[in-house]
Amino acid sequence: MSGPLRAVIADDQALVRTGFRMILSADGIEVVAEAADGAEAVAAVRSTRPDVVLMDIRMPQMDGIEATRQIMSGGADGTRVVILTTYDLDHYVYAALTAGASGFLLKDVSPEHLVAAVRLVRSGDALLSPTITRRLIERFVPRDEAKADLHRDLSELTPRELEVLRLLATGLSNAELADRLTLSATTVKTHVARILSKLGLRDRVQAVVLAYETGLISPGGPSGAI
Repeated sequence: MSGPLRAVIADDQALVRTGFRMILSADGIEVVAEAADGAEAVAAVRSTRPDVVLMDIRMPQMDGIEATRQIMSGGADGTRVVILTTYDLDHYVYAALTAGASGFLLKDVSPEHLVAAVRLVRSGDALLSPTITRRLIERFVPRDEAKADLHRDLSELTPRELEVLRLLATGLSNAELADRLTLSATTVKTHVARILSKLGLRDRVQAVVLAYETGLISPGGPSGAI
């Protein structure tokens, strides 16, 4: 991608916003707007069209979950949302992921990790901490038979693609998938791209959630590399 990375920071604590702005700006990431609540975040995204939004969950007026839902359903055109949370198993995080967030970070993240995470999400990948994400989804995912029926289009996937999706849902990276399946990294990327396209999914987070919701992988089941 060309051009500077552009970000919006949404948090009701001014000190948090200031700290994150300083960290991102020092690494050449342009903070195009700040927001103190969800409504301001939605308005900021619509007016500035950033690449990435750092979104706190608990804010006044409108929380980060609803703000994420509005941003992602309103034609965000490439904008990715990263949820900021204090606790790695906050049940609100799962709701945010299903609303369209591309991952989450703990607020005490190191400056280096924050910058790396923002750049990763901007590149089109999803920010998944495999162990935490799997625990989170296993704890909070609802087993929705209606949704499972709705996604019987899993039948559109080839046996190999189903295998890739099942392993992807355990939190394996592309490199780990390539090693596990004895495939090249390029072939794995192609499989993942086809899975997302066939299922109408935006990124790996949605693929993980769908794999659990449809029962392709079960909570407490084999965990692959985790």
